[in-house]
Amino acid sequence: MPTDRGSTEKIEKKSVLFRVRHLFCLLTDKLGDRKNEKKNRIILLFSTSFLLTLLIVPNQHFVTSRFNAGDIAATDIKATQGYLLENQILTEKKRDAAKASVPFTYNYYPNKPAELTERFSKVFSMLEGAEGGSSADTGEKFLISIADVLGCSISAGELDALKRSGSANKVLPEIGRILSVVFERRVIADRRLFASDKNHGIVIIDASTGKIVDTENFAATASTVDLKEAGGIVRNMRIHVGGTSGDSMVLKGLLVKALQPNMVFDRDATEKKKREAAEAVSPVLFQVKRGEMIVREGERISEEHALKLNKILEAREGISKFFSAIGIFGLILVIFYFPYRFSQKNIRKFNPSAKDLLLLAFVTVAIFLLLRIAINVSSALGMIFPHINSTNYFYLLPFAVGPMLVRIILNSEVALVYCMACAPLLGIMFNNSLTVVVYALLGGVIGAHGVRQCKDRGTIYTAGLKVSVVNMAIAVPFQILNDSMLTMQIVYAVIFACVGGILNSLIVSGTTPVIESVFQYTTDIKLLELSNLNSPVLRELMIRAPGTYHHSVMVGNLVEAAAEAINANPLLGRVAAYYHDIGKVSKPIYFIENIRSGENKHDKLTPNMSALILISHVKEGVELAKEKRLGRPIIDIIRQHHGTALIKYFYQKAKSNEATESQTVDELDFRYPGPKPQTREAGLVMLADCVEAASKTLTDPTPARIQGMVQKIINNIFIDGQLEECELSLKSLHEIAKSFNRVLSGIYHQRIDYPEPVYKVNERKKNGENTDREQAKTSSDSSPKSEKGSGEDIKRLGISR
Repeated sequence: MPTDRGSTEKIEKKSVLFRVRHLFCLLTDKLGDRKNEKKNRIILLFSTSFLLTLLIVPNQHFVTSRFNAGDIAATDIKATQGYLLENQILTEKKRDAAKASVPFTYNYYPNKPAELTERFSKVFSMLEGAEGGSSADTGEKFLISIADVLGCSISAGELDALKRSGSANKVLPEIGRILSVVFERRVIADRRLFASDKNHGIVIIDASTGKIVDTENFAATASTVDLKEAGGIVRNMRIHVGGTSGDSMVLKGLLVKALQPNMVFDRDATEKKKREAAEAVSPVLFQVKRGEMIVREGERISEEHALKLNKILEAREGISKFFSAIGIFGLILVIFYFPYRFSQKNIRKFNPSAKDLLLLAFVTVAIFLLLRIAINVSSALGMIFPHINSTNYFYLLPFAVGPMLVRIILNSEVALVYCMACAPLLGIMFNNSLTVVVYALLGGVIGAHGVRQCKDRGTIYTAGLKVSVVNMAIAVPFQILNDSMLTMQIVYAVIFACVGGILNSLIVSGTTPVIESVFQYTTDIKLLELSNLNSPVLRELMIRAPGTYHHSVMVGNLVEAAAEAINANPLLGRVAAYYHDIGKVSKPIYFIENIRSGENKHDKLTPNMSALILISHVKEGVELAKEKRLGRPIIDIIRQHHGTALIKYFYQKAKSNEATESQTVDELDFRYPGPKPQTREAGLVMLADCVEAASKTLTDPTPARIQGMVQKIINNIFIDGQLEECELSLKSLHEIAKSFNRVLSGIYHQRIDYPEPVYKVNERKKNGENTDREQAKTSSDSSPKSEKGSGEDIKRLGISR
């Protein structure tokens, strides 16, 4: 059966995503290993520092490090050590002079007459062997082969004249005689070029022996002619062959075309000798002594200054990069380690886990890699648009991406420390620029602040606009400091700063879902998806444990109102409240809110077993949350929402049976395993859970009774020490109580008693039934929790639930 291509690609993508998740989980488990936790974190620190060093060290900046003649020195420049440097300009001049003094090399071929005679001999042999051939194609091919042998073109007429001139025994001696006369001289290709080369100096090499010919004696023994003059000599000589006089002229013309110089310029040998002469020249060196003032501030840089400064930079480049890498590596270690230790000891909410540290390392390396690529792109743009100052391009770069991502995924405290640690490193990366440090620091802080409690993608873009405003506010003063206020550069800087802020939001918006999926984090945006009451987990809870579902929704409303009152995270609190009791879905009938009729299962169980079942819903809820990937914040709240509270009902029941059963009751067996709530949201879920459950027991839920009940429960939880480890102050507890009272008073508000239709009253009178509505009201108020009574009244009155 053929597989759908789209589904196949989807499976492959899921497979890749699963592998990445699996790798990240392995790294997280390795890093979080209790036994080697400190060692693994040190390895992560050194690895991250090493990768960042590789990204920071390459000397590619927006500003050039070269000195040009005519520039103005920005500061005094003094030699910090002695240098022996090469004067490349003078060295090149000496090498050019050495090349110019090299004589031209000519190759002399003394056997050239015999070589040409041999060619004509081959032609006659071919003529003898080709007698009898008559086809035109064969004739054309034959002419081409003859031309290849002679080394010159030949026509059919010239070939016929050659045939009529006689046999080879008769013609070849005449050709040899003429060539010997011609090559008594030195035949060259062009007299003018040879004369120019001779004036410069030439070296003649005998091609047959490879030895240098004595140039002076060689020139004295024979004159030199070029090919044109040699052709004239051939035409003026008589040739004794057969055929007509015209055939003799044609034969001499063919001989002129076949002539070749016997003294030829050797370009390759000449260039080789020039290279050897240039390589033999020693470089011209000059000395710069330690402490020598090369150029002073405000002085115009001359050619000599530029030469010295650039040479010093070149001389220091290799060793400077090595020591720079060591220095930057050490600086990264210091900047990352000490702020981390300080924050861990002094900032309460700064406690990143192994998973968080791995994420921070990944984000940091990715951001610096992105900026390294951006630097290269910006350098290319600087060449394409030279009218824009190259230093203005850094306003475009997304410096705030890292802090914004960290704030969305983790918290404000970690984002602030992260931003303060990365800003100096960014300044080093951009040629020790203070402007970049300030720009990255303020932009990152504002960006992180802008995405706090991010509940939708629009918040990210709003934060990007805020970063744009701050970027422009920073760009303008820096341009004024650089005297660019009245130029177009300030316009470019402002535009780039505005676009840079928006670019931050685009990158953050695109990468946040990837990080959520790969690293399995729960952001506020993810919480919005989980807040859907139609999610699979909540639907199962609603079907199997409807009482628990209704209780969870009510707790969510209470938590959200209280979180807004104390400036906690309302979304996290509400969503965590929805899922805090999902562990009850496995044994719903053992929890009172799900019992509709029939016997109570706990009546047949011992108090210890009942307590064990109640306690187990926390563990089962944690396991189910992990299976459904609800995220660490929700899992933590599920684990902490009962803290180490005592299950009083079954504890008291066990204590009452203690004497009869002759066994000691341990209070720890009736307490939840904890831990106690660690965050304000977890504390709110604990308080709202107890308050909502207790509100169902009120017989007359008036505002006064609700207020007393709420205050009593909060006091009991506080006295029991369950709120010791979360940041809920007494003032916060007061605000929480007020918000609970407000919500519960709204839920249990009084309704208008609707009158019955007249015909029903008359019918009751006929049947002798009591029609006193006050009595009905009293009966109703006496048991507000009666499911049967309230249902009958509602049904009787025709009012929909």
